[in-house]
Amino acid sequence: MNFRNWIGGLAAVSLLLGGQLAEARQPELKFNKEGKFKIVQFTDVHMKYGNPASDVAIERMNEVLEAEKPDLVIFTGDMVWSKPAAEGLRRVMEPVVAHKVPFGVVYGNHDEEQGLSPEELYEVIKTIPYNITPDRVKGLSGFTNYILPVQASDGKKPAATLYCLDSHTYAQQKGVGGYAWFNFDQIHWFLENSAAITKRNGGTPLPALAFFHIPLPEYNEAASDETAILTGTRMEKACAPKLNSGMYTAMRQAGDVMATFVGHDHDNDYAVYWKGILLCYGRYTGGNTVYNNLPNGARVIELNEGERTFKTWIRLKDDQIVQISEYPKDFIKTKK
Repeated sequence: MNFRNWIGGLAAVSLLLGGQLAEARQPELKFNKEGKFKIVQFTDVHMKYGNPASDVAIERMNEVLEAEKPDLVIFTGDMVWSKPAAEGLRRVMEPVVAHKVPFGVVYGNHDEEQGLSPEELYEVIKTIPYNITPDRVKGLSGFTNYILPVQASDGKKPAATLYCLDSHTYAQQKGVGGYAWFNFDQIHWFLENSAAITKRNGGTPLPALAFFHIPLPEYNEAASDETAILTGTRMEKACAPKLNSGMYTAMRQAGDVMATFVGHDHDNDYAVYWKGILLCYGRYTGGNTVYNNLPNGARVIELNEGERTFKTWIRLKDDQIVQISEYPKDFIKTKK
């Protein structure tokens, strides 16, 4: 992708908050002439700045970007794992900057534990070239909630939607414990935006994906169902919130989200189909700075223009590709 062309084209997406419709402008993301749009998901880099154990993360990221040449990179949280956080963040982003790839981030539960607040982390992120993470939506819970439209190959209208959501950190209510859940204002924000995008598209939901850090409770429900189709590795129970505020239900009701992509659990990289939505993990990208029993790598997603379909796979060291699958055909049982 030519950076000058990318930065020169701006696509508008409607952001609704408190009943008010506002236009937020984002650099244009676009399907190519072949009708493809490729995303690389890096997750749980857990960078320890200056620690050689993190070198393999940078090595793998460079290898993946060189091989895949994506249109977009999304970091799904837990980017830094030590102080100084600012230097660690810049180190994490070095591969995408070197390969001139637009990138967005959503926070994990550990990012703000390294001496910088979410606001301070963002002040660093927005100085890094090729960042397209927009400013915080004022009045909305969390910090990294935003929408990225992907334009049709002819550039005339949006053809897909990418929802990036802040899954927060830890439960704030006494007596609950564990990890946080999406707040009701985020669910309302998602539903209003989804409805507005669908209305603009003549009443037909645009194909959409959602990216966040902490898995929904439905990941465990789906993975424990013997009738659900699951591909990939499941080596631990999903560390999901103990309370369910209904984000999955909202996505199912909206009808646009085909799949969700999370991180958080380093020993999982599976995808499981659950009542209309594919629930996916990325592949742990970090080095040997925290627990991990899977070789590090990245998930790749390739959208098809004009279709509610995509292809996904995991890319590892030395050009190894595993778990190639296509949505929805590889996850829906055919009637005989």
